[in-house]
Amino acid sequence: MTLNWRPNPSAPLWDEESDDEPKGPFFKDLNLKHIHQIGPTCVPTTLAMIARSTGADVGPDDFKPIINSQSPHSWSKALEPYNLQLAYCNQDLRRLDYYIDELVGYDDLFLLCFYSVSPPSDPDENGKLCTAHIVTLHGNQIIDTAKSGALSVVNANQYPRRDRETKRIFRVVPLGHPRRV
Repeated sequence: MTLNWRPNPSAPLWDEESDDEPKGPFFKDLNLKHIHQIGPTCVPTTLAMIARSTGADVGPDDFKPIINSQSPHSWSKALEPYNLQLAYCNQDLRRLDYYIDELVGYDDLFLLCFYSVSPPSDPDENGKLCTAHIVTLHGNQIIDTAKSGALSVVNANQYPRRDRETKRIFRVVPLGHPRRV
């Protein structure tokens, strides 16, 4: 028996699974309006910002009781009433800077999760591994709910935290898309 498999050292962040899968961009013309987060609420604030772009009158407090900040499945489930869901992207621990151009090239809507500090391999005495943050990439703009004013929406190539290591990457897709979290 001959093994023809060879490792591939890289993969596109969003690989095409089949010819009949919807390809996108799905949200090229979406009108996102920045919401400034209060306290450590980047996930519910980001979800509220995305839901508002569909015309919904919601805020971060509407998402807090229905999500777990460490469970992307709950984030995707919370977006379903707005006809949205999340899909995982291929990713590893690389810094944002290494793949930002590829994501911008898709010209769509992504959630980028990254470690706020270099991730340790063991949790602290409270069970917490480390702090992370989530930002929204729409086209070539990064929207950061932790920032305000001119720093809240910046060109992806100008984003000052591109040196952070990746935790997760999601593409926002229409509800019913074959890929989902």
